[in-house]
Amino acid sequence: MSPDLIVTATTWVIPVLLAITLHEAAHGWAAWKLGDDTAHRLGRVSANPIRHVDPVGTVALPGLLFISGAPFLFGWAKPVPVNFGRLRSPRRDMVLVAAAGPASNLLMAFAAALLIHLLPLVPSMASQWAAQTLENLILLNLFLAVLNMIPLPPLDGGRVAVGMLPRSLGMPLARLEHVGIFILLGVLFLLPFLLGQVGIPFDPFRTVLIPVVMGLGQLVTALAFL
Repeated sequence: MSPDLIVTATTWVIPVLLAITLHEAAHGWAAWKLGDDTAHRLGRVSANPIRHVDPVGTVALPGLLFISGAPFLFGWAKPVPVNFGRLRSPRRDMVLVAAAGPASNLLMAFAAALLIHLLPLVPSMASQWAAQTLENLILLNLFLAVLNMIPLPPLDGGRVAVGMLPRSLGMPLARLEHVGIFILLGVLFLLPFLLGQVGIPFDPFRTVLIPVVMGLGQLVTALAFL
């Protein structure tokens, strides 16, 4: 691995650890405040990345995507255990617990945008590294927020949708919990590959997700520089 690639990789380490692990901690914190202390008792309401790291989702997958030159990075941490039956208002609070993860990503993106104001105080030898790290922190957090709000269980957006839809619609959607991730991977990776074999271009990352992320990035940056 070239020195330049190593330096570039280090600009992703902090964003990946913060974006993925604090996302999970936010779920646990919200559940704790709404009546379920399961995650709190297990030490998962913590900013310590070691408590949330998943060897595959937090380390191996982002690393492979980076090395392969993928136009995006994403992954996951160990899911925070939530006993929805212990929540004070399970149906309503499920929505709040699910939304807490993406909300934490939006807050981190905004905080990173605010930190751009401090870049003139960074020593010149580290200023470019710091600027790239903050940019990656903004983009990765926004990407995870957008991806997780897709209304498909087990993604956070799916659980929000289940809690907000009428039961006649929410229950069938909830039954996709165990297969939803395979549906998502099929749409994001398998379907573009199959369509490409017959000459039909389809790239959900570049045509849907990335434009939404870039639009949010412009909004977040604009708010931070008001």
